[in-house]
This record gives sequence, structure tokens and C-alpha cells, in this order.
Amino acid sequence: MDKRKVAVIGASGVVGRALLENLNSAGEPVIGLSRRPPADLPEVDFLPLDLLDRDACLQASLSNLQDVTHVVYTALYEKPGLIAGWREQDQMQTNLSMLKNLLEPMRQNSNLRHVTLLQGTKAYGAHVEPMKIPGLERAPRHQHDNFYWLQQDYLEETCQKMGWQFTIWRPQVIFGYALHAPMNLLNAIGVYGALKKSRNEPFTYPGGPSGVAEAIDADLLARAINFSFDNSAFANETFNITNGDIFRWQDIWPALAAKFDLGVGEPVRQRLSETLYDCEQEWQQIVIDHDLIPYTIRELVGDSFFYADALFNSYGDQAPPPALVSTIKLREAGFQECIDTEAMFANWFDKLRALRVLPPI
Repeated sequence: MDKRKVAVIGASGVVGRALLENLNSAGEPVIGLSRRPPADLPEVDFLPLDLLDRDACLQASLSNLQDVTHVVYTALYEKPGLIAGWREQDQMQTNLSMLKNLLEPMRQNSNLRHVTLLQGTKAYGAHVEPMKIPGLERAPRHQHDNFYWLQQDYLEETCQKMGWQFTIWRPQVIFGYALHAPMNLLNAIGVYGALKKSRNEPFTYPGGPSGVAEAIDADLLARAINFSFDNSAFANETFNITNGDIFRWQDIWPALAAKFDLGVGEPVRQRLSETLYDCEQEWQQIVIDHDLIPYTIRELVGDSFFYADALFNSYGDQAPPPALVSTIKLREAGFQECIDTEAMFANWFDKLRALRVLPPI
């Protein structure tokens, strides 16, 4: 195998951070690029980069990325408030421009040979209408406006012209650690649980009726991406990925409550986006009492309370339709790893406590 060097774009996000940690621990040459450095990974080679700045992308390509063989593009632009922007054209065009600004200068890079791109279950129209179950990679493209399609069409055309290969991933809801992330449910649940613990209140489920769901551990996704590098089964293909099990929020809520040493109590409908951002003074007292890293709620959660409200069905009176995908194609390609979702939560809450992001129980 030829020597490779990976550039992780969006290095400060949930997937980017997990991938940097995975590659760095494996001794793989890697550089992370994002506007902010990834949290708690000071030893990783990092370059600050604003993907909306074409000149900065050109300079980075000429100065820092000439030896890069693999690009993993995890960057994402979301509008404040999150959900409404998913169907707005200017947000779609911004996400396309960011990818173009990065890859256009890299056409001059003779070493680049593979680009990895992330999508999600919105590819199956799950945010537009009930999706066909299971979501299959080979299914015809769901006809709705989506920046996924803009990026994918551009990437496929570019790779064909340049002789590069690509892999597209469609993960389910991703759980991992990052700061400022717009879709980081782990931090949202962690802050909610820590506030409940400090008040000695039960860990009440804040949403509406639960539907059946799937998740993906960010570390598991990172290992799958690493597994796919220079693997012919992944060349110019699209793959779903999940932990391997299914769950309902209300059914796993007692297990989450146990990670905060709290009882569950009766469900109490609560829109976290409308109530928890105003708890900064209370949160800072928790930080002082437990000698945590002095992050604010906004730094830890970003817009993820809006994401939590959507996934917990805080606005609904009926269980949402399922959005489940098949992972048979990934297994047939040789990646067999899985993780129990309750175990995933336990691992991550333990890790966030070790990082002094959440207080001990």
C-alpha cells in the first residue's frame, strides 16, 4: 500500500474529532482543519481554516496539503435554530461552496487519491416524509432539495475528471464529543443530566411519544472510515452505518438515568431549547463545585438542544415514523464491528467525566 496522509476537514466536530483521535492513536499521518481546534487534542497537527474563504483554502492547499492522499470531509454549515435551515436554498448552496472551495485548489495535488463525504438519513427523505424501511443505498435518489445531492453530484464529477475515488457514508444519529456542535445529542443529554443531578431531581424524559431509532458511535464510525481507506470494496460506493441495534428513547431512559445516579420519574414534556440555555449561572456553579473545564452551556451544546427537541419528539403527540437503514452492504464489504447503544452511552459519559466536561456522579 502506498503511504498515505489524511486531512480531516471539520476537525472540531463530533466525527472529525473522533477520526483525528483514531488516526493519531494508530500512528497514521493526519492533519485536522477547521475554524476552531478540536477539543482536548492538543497533540494533533492542526490548521485553522474557514471553508468560506476561497483564498485561505487555496493557500492551505498550496502550503499544507500537498502531501495529503485522503480527504475526509466532515464539515457542515447549519443556521441558528437548526431544523428550519435544512430545506433552505441558501444553506444548501453554502454547504456546496464550502466543499468546492476546498477541493478546487486540490486539483493541483498529484498525491490526492480519495475523498470521503458524510451524508445521513435525510438522504432517504426522513425529514420530509415517512421513509421506506429499510433505507437502502441502492434505492433511487429521494427527490427533494438537499445539499447532499449538490455535494455528491459535484464530488462524483470531480473524481471522475481527476481519477480520484470517493466513499459516501450515511450514518444514523451520531454520538460523540465536540464543542459548539449543532447536532451533538450526547452533550445535550449530559448537561441536562448534570443539571438534574445538581437539583436532586429525577431524570425525567422531556419528550413526546418515542419512535424506534438507531444510533452510531462516533468512535465506531471513525474506525469504519479508517477501515475503508484503500479498500477496493469502498471505492465509489455509499454505505449506511449504525451501532447494529435499535431502541426507543423512553425504553433506554432508565439506563441513561442510572449514569447520573438518578431515578426516572414520570415523563415531563419540556423543550430543552426554551429552558436550558438560560441556566448558565447554575451551570457555572456546577463547574466551580466540581472543578470542570470552564465551558459555557453554549460552548458545550451549540444548537443541540434544538436537535434534542426534534429527536425526543417534544412537539409531537404521536410517535414519529421510523427512519431505519440497512447495514448489510457494509457487512458484506467486510466491516463487522458493532456496539450496544446503552454501552455506547455509558462509555461516552465516563469519557466526558474523565475529560472534566461533566461532573462525577
